[in-house]
Amino acid sequence: MRKFSYLAAAGVAVALLTACATGPRPNPMSFFVTSAGSGKGADLGGLAGADAHCQRLATAVGAGGKNWRAYLSTPPTFASATAPAVAATHARDRVGAGPWFNVKGDMIARSVSHLHDGNFISKATALDERGNVIKGRGDTPNEHDILTGSRADGTAFAPQTDTTCKAWTSSTDGSAIVGHHDLIGPNTDNWAKSWNFSHQSAGCSQEALVRTGGAGKFYCFAAN
Repeated sequence: MRKFSYLAAAGVAVALLTACATGPRPNPMSFFVTSAGSGKGADLGGLAGADAHCQRLATAVGAGGKNWRAYLSTPPTFASATAPAVAATHARDRVGAGPWFNVKGDMIARSVSHLHDGNFISKATALDERGNVIKGRGDTPNEHDILTGSRADGTAFAPQTDTTCKAWTSSTDGSAIVGHHDLIGPNTDNWAKSWNFSHQSAGCSQEALVRTGGAGKFYCFAAN
């Protein structure tokens, strides 16, 4: 009888340990870098297409219950004879209030203000939706150019110069602002190391993005 009690107690202990190991993570994923781009360079199908890409990747790893948004800006457009003016879309306004965590539960930022001043983004934390490290400077190939179309404060640029590959619909003409997820640039200036505002791409095609150190990947945040 005593032997049975010991075995029963041991079984309960194993069950409790298993439940703890398989229970929900304290900080579910609410941020990732896309494991792949659209395959069409910076033509993401606009903001709606980019958001849908984030949602698909998140759903594939069991995180589709959140409202996923791409961290991308688009500039305003001026009114014309045939169309009204359209206001800018700012990446910082698309991603919710935070906090955000990567797939391992590491905090990325506490709030929108923290995201744009003092966040914890680095090569070690800016993981894809499966927890893989995104290749950076020094790796082959270098893929540290992350599409943003944004200023350092997460706002859009003026419309005079294309900084978003025609609002993320072009895989030919234009250019896009990118950041460096690994915070490494060609020199030590802050602009070169920025996670969201480092330089413009050589073009909008997949080949052009690869040539300047990218692969058409972008940041995804859970907005709720």
